[in-house]
Amino acid sequence: MTPVLVTGLPRSGTSWTGKMLTASGELVYVNEPLNPQRPPGRSPGVLNALVAHRFQYICPDNDGAWLPAFTDTVALRYRFTAELRRNRSPYDLARMVRYGTAFTFGRLAGRRALLDDPFALFSAGWFAERLGCRVVILLRDPVSFVGSWQRLGWTIYFHELLEQPLLLRDHPHLEELRSLVGCQDRLAKAVALWRAARTVAVDLAARHPGILLVRYEDLASAPQHGFRRLYEWAGLTWSARAEARISRACTAAATTAGGFTWSGLSRTAYRPMDSRQALATAAGRLTAEEIHRVRELATR
Repeated sequence: MTPVLVTGLPRSGTSWTGKMLTASGELVYVNEPLNPQRPPGRSPGVLNALVAHRFQYICPDNDGAWLPAFTDTVALRYRFTAELRRNRSPYDLARMVRYGTAFTFGRLAGRRALLDDPFALFSAGWFAERLGCRVVILLRDPVSFVGSWQRLGWTIYFHELLEQPLLLRDHPHLEELRSLVGCQDRLAKAVALWRAARTVAVDLAARHPGILLVRYEDLASAPQHGFRRLYEWAGLTWSARAEARISRACTAAATTAGGFTWSGLSRTAYRPMDSRQALATAAGRLTAEEIHRVRELATR
């Protein structure tokens, strides 16, 4: 059965998109197996391989451990023994029960895996070719993207990318990021990451027919139309139930339950929201001067 990967830079709407796709009832949601932090990553029950970098690069030349590990993941085979060997706290055990049950029930019910993983972005071609994933790469407007990162106080440490020789071999333009190593200008670094990721995404989509580029703003402004298209792309059933759940979740106030429930064990960025209102809110996180600078840097 064909797995689905939803990726794109963090804060590009991957969690929201993934949750909307699971409204079909045909997918099992798997949250960020390549995230090097626990939670949500470093769970050998979900992915029995050691993640060494953010944006871990996987390609045919280094997939000796990755291919069997992800083959298990997309087949919804949960590794209970591996999980117990590494993680034994009450939280870990609760998470094991949650994921183990979801994987086992999903496999028996004939459901497919949906991987929501921003950290798989640079490896999306491998997921499409080696695992047969239908891949959705989300692209977000640079002003909204940078505004979200600035609000959260996030930054990027480019050594995470530059210390991966195979990544630089396959995407040599990333060498341009080396000049920003050690830079304290968070806005400039976020824009540089956005530009690099956009270039990689466009290149991957041109080379792999199993990869679809989707603008976050298009989904948020017309979610019913946008998600119906994604359902067709992913081979999912567009039912009245799915349509109703998506409608509720995309028009909900941020404090309501909407169409889905978020819990501590999920550790996702997803919240029910009014998606059209969210677009307007995102544009107000930067000053006029910052917006001008982002636009200027993004078009260089």
